Amino acid sequence: MYEAKNLDPLLGTPGLSDELLKNHFTLYQGYVTNTNKVSDTLALMVTEGKAGTPEYNELKRRFGWEYNGMRLHELYFDNLKNGGATLNPESLLMTKIGDEFGSLENWEKDFRSTGTIRGIGWVVLYYDPTDERLFNCWVDEHNIGHLTGANPILVMDVFEHAFMLDYGLKRADYIETFFKNIDWERAIARMG
Repeated sequence: MYEAKNLDPLLGTPGLSDELLKNHFTLYQGYVTNTNKVSDTLALMVTEGKAGTPEYNELKRRFGWEYNGMRLHELYFDNLKNGGATLNPESLLMTKIGDEFGSLENWEKDFRSTGTIRGIGWVVLYYDPTDERLFNCWVDEHNIGHLTGANPILVMDVFEHAFMLDYGLKRADYIETFFKNIDWERAIARMG
């Protein structure tokens, strides 16, 4: 059974109201609950000889949505820190950003621009350990657009629930707040 992580240390994060954060934590807890429910139901259906039924197939599809919703939220909250932490200019992540994008400023422009794409989803800075490359990607919903074999380094939630309560339709203002609260130490640790 998966258990929801305690996210209370994020309360008081500048630019994100406690009301918004508590609502977001509750939504995340729903993904944890539903991941467990879908997993348990699928296991039961197999023992009851219902594998391969239309109901089983639909739950199999739904599992990726719930599981990725849980994990993406965990990565998102984990790479936030009340007040943020600076990116070590000597880190492997900073070196790779320079190699791939030319500069931190170019990377940030690309990441922010990706975050303003119309629609709901996620922005993920991925590291491809096979070719040692970085990519800023749009992940549509939770389960469409992931790079197979790549590690999520930095995750930003751009579903409306992540910002509407505090920022209305001003997604760019939310993105600014996100950048002020990035825990770069966590992102660096995800390089592996």
